[in-house]
Amino acid sequence: MTRTTTGPFDVKLLPQEDPADPSGIARLLLDKAFHGELEATSRGQMLGLRTANNTSGGYVAMEKVTGTLAGRKGTFHLMHYGVGRRGTNTLTLEVVPDSGTDELEGLTGSMRIVIKEGGAHYYEFDYAFEPKA
Repeated sequence: MTRTTTGPFDVKLLPQEDPADPSGIARLLLDKAFHGELEATSRGQMLGLRTANNTSGGYVAMEKVTGTLAGRKGTFHLMHYGVGRRGTNTLTLEVVPDSGTDELEGLTGSMRIVIKEGGAHYYEFDYAFEPKA
């Protein structure tokens, strides 16, 4: 059975500059705190770029989430894939298969990020637990 939970989260992006890299690809460290039914912290890395006109770009990221989901404690990994095309954004976040540990073993799902007016970040997380094999 799939469940949905929503809540706010705080995010810090820490740029990791490499002056010798001419690619234009930025690398950032992620530091997040989720609140609500998902009460957790996460750490991760993101690679991204914007085009010269600053209206398009893309990013990929991986992060490890540690905490509780619906009272179940453990860790899991999220994989991000985002594309911005002339001001229209598509963003996909998926739980990495078989990455759940402890009470989060068998976790599957996808997450949406909603940025509200003023910059507040929220998550919408559709998730389920696969039965153990």
